[in-house]
Amino acid sequence: MKRKSAVLCILLALLMMSSTFATAAGKEDAPVFKSVSVHDPSIIKADDGYYYIFGSHMAAARSEDLMNWKSISTNAQSGCTLVNNVQTQMKEALSWAKTNTFWAPDVQQLADGRYYYYYCTCEGSSPLSAMGLAVSDKPEGPYENLGVFLKSGARGYDATNYPNVVDPHTFFDKNGKLWMVYGSYSGGIFILEMDPQTGFPLEGQGYGKKLLGKNHSRIEGPYILYSPETDYYYLFLSFGGLNANDGYNIRVCRSKNPDGPYEDALGQDMIKCGGKAGTFFNDVDYVGYGVKLMGGYKFDLTETDTNRTALAYRSPGHNSAYYDEETGRYFIIFHTRFANSGETFSVRVHQMYMNEDGWPVVSPVRYGGETAQPIEVEKQSGLYKLLLHGRDINRKEHVSQLAALRADGTVAGDLNGSWKCEDGRNVTLTLEGKTYHGVLHTAWDSNQEAWTTMFSALDEEGAALWGIRAGDAN
Repeated sequence: MKRKSAVLCILLALLMMSSTFATAAGKEDAPVFKSVSVHDPSIIKADDGYYYIFGSHMAAARSEDLMNWKSISTNAQSGCTLVNNVQTQMKEALSWAKTNTFWAPDVQQLADGRYYYYYCTCEGSSPLSAMGLAVSDKPEGPYENLGVFLKSGARGYDATNYPNVVDPHTFFDKNGKLWMVYGSYSGGIFILEMDPQTGFPLEGQGYGKKLLGKNHSRIEGPYILYSPETDYYYLFLSFGGLNANDGYNIRVCRSKNPDGPYEDALGQDMIKCGGKAGTFFNDVDYVGYGVKLMGGYKFDLTETDTNRTALAYRSPGHNSAYYDEETGRYFIIFHTRFANSGETFSVRVHQMYMNEDGWPVVSPVRYGGETAQPIEVEKQSGLYKLLLHGRDINRKEHVSQLAALRADGTVAGDLNGSWKCEDGRNVTLTLEGKTYHGVLHTAWDSNQEAWTTMFSALDEEGAALWGIRAGDAN
């Protein structure tokens, strides 16, 4: 702590010579948040104007602004409002999987205006799973079961090469075709072309086309988002285990086609991403694949922070994503656990931006209603908390360091190098020999209780760097 204080004093002195700190507007315009616990949240914006998230155990919630969430269903046993007599209606899926547990679902609205609920069941200790479809006139249900359309784990099933049929996500490509990407651990991530009229897979595809994974790789929760800005399809994935100490982290790869092939920032074909033959959960075989957007992290406190609690995210993952066509904004929606909180989890929504290389970068803090505006020159330089996410599957959170982005373009402190931002948005930093391309933006920092300049960036290998401008030196 003494070393941190000394470093802070030195950096503040440097900054007083080179630039002036400026805090944003006061607490009167602070955003209001209301959190909810929905595991594996999959998002859809419905005709009624609400955003809905649907998660495991048939939990669900809604929000008007992506900040204040209200639970509408809690679980598939005592608190399910999505499906009437769920244990009876979904008996086939539950019986096949030998469980009463529903895993991550997805909801898609088709041309008939109705909402189609893709559900899946799995006991967890084996890939004995089933996937089915239900439909409702309203996003909140009640949904009526249409039947099971995919199963895994039958006799003769090769779990090292074929998928565990869970974690569905359906999406329309830019040409109006409907697809479903799915899969968890076991043999990897697969994609199927779907019938946009019925919501079921087109016939004759089997499990579909494999995109990545094999030999029980800890990779799951696929979600594909198309960006009209870059003309890429982005495949989001969660690597690692979902428990608080298991290193869940969010990665992404991209393709010009909805069914691949997908590549990461190094140009690696993701079909090669998977465990070696004979291995089981051998993370070292695939940790070098994918652009790591975020893992467990903690922004350490500085002496100027008003809120003296430093919240540490643990195992953030199993995300969905949303593109707002009207505003051009991107959002990532995920659940996270926290340090010293056991397995308690909560939903978080962060805004995303596209960097100049066409990769999404995630804002370091939860979305508070901010809009993208160029950052004035006097609000760019300053003392920053810098957080390196690396490309590891980190079981413990990475912690921020301190450095000054000085007005003369140099960076000094725990990390050293240079930086530049010519348009108030796109920022390039070179730190300890690595170059990062990212986006400057303003967002709400709950520790400073102020709107604050921050950035999110990626290096050439696909590792994230986050920065939050520290408090007012004056």
